[in-house]
Amino acid sequence: MTSTTPGSWQSALEALVAGRHSASGDHDDAGAQLVVTDPDGTEVFRAPLARHHRVDPDQPNLLWLRPIVGGSPNPDVPTLYDYNLNVARRRALAWDQVDVGADGTVSFRLTPLGDEEKGQVARVEAADGEALESLSRWDDFVSRLSADDEAELDRLAADSWTGTAYS
Repeated sequence: MTSTTPGSWQSALEALVAGRHSASGDHDDAGAQLVVTDPDGTEVFRAPLARHHRVDPDQPNLLWLRPIVGGSPNPDVPTLYDYNLNVARRRALAWDQVDVGADGTVSFRLTPLGDEEKGQVARVEAADGEALESLSRWDDFVSRLSADDEAELDRLAADSWTGTAYS
């Protein structure tokens, strides 16, 4: 992995997360997913990503993302999904090296927090299949939140949820 300039990896990440890499130009058929692998290539985590991220202003090698996990059909309208925002909460990636691949994938060599995480790589890549379906359900869920709650999600500033719409 080679380091890239901050603007280059941040632009690539923004395009993936926002869904601006779609052939049609419509973010509804594009988005990102996070894939974490061990040094031997074994996948240890995979989830679509909400359409926001934040580089920590005090720690430039700390990236905040929101993997979309959980979710279940709304009991009143089963075609809609609801999410527990204490489960689908922000997550931090502490990294020491970043690279942007030719396909736009952004790969982070993670800073180990313990022996079991030594050498892990986190890739933010274009989502497809079930990940895109999950992202579509998430986008619909977010569209039903109040503007204040949506803005709070976008800030990625808290680990627990005290929103008004779905607390």
